[in-house]
Amino acid sequence: MTQWNIDPGHSQIGFKVKHLGIANVSGYFRKFSGTVQTNNDTFQQAVITFSLEVQSIDTNNTERDGHLTSNIFFDAVQFPVITFSGILDNDTLKGSLTILNTTRPVTLQVEHTGSGIGRFNDYRAGFELNGKINRKDFGLNFHLLNDAGNLIVGDDVKLSGEIELIRI
Repeated sequence: MTQWNIDPGHSQIGFKVKHLGIANVSGYFRKFSGTVQTNNDTFQQAVITFSLEVQSIDTNNTERDGHLTSNIFFDAVQFPVITFSGILDNDTLKGSLTILNTTRPVTLQVEHTGSGIGRFNDYRAGFELNGKINRKDFGLNFHLLNDAGNLIVGDDVKLSGEIELIRI
């Protein structure tokens, strides 16, 4: 069994959601960690776990970030961590995502973008992740319409990740 750790300095986990039904607002989590366990370097049937610190959410707007970490959305005080665990099968990562103590199945598309030796002679592997969830499936039920009848915050949330792993 080989263990890999996410290199947070060379990785990013983000999201996009429609605002007012007209444009996407993007954000990411500044603090996260994760591990991958493999039987070989092909990553087939790799076991993947990661966690995101809710308080580290960053949408480039401190007022919105405060709103998102409040009890109206993620309730970072009561639920400080978002977790995922799953298994990689070819280019599909199937697993369980937990937000607000609600766990649902999630499928992400994965592309292995390369592997090689790092600057300090460590072995690394890169991946891109993409998927989509409905925020209401996880209890993120904030519902407010603007005067035109559009949702202030869309239901669908696009997930993305640029992940670099270091073999331990």
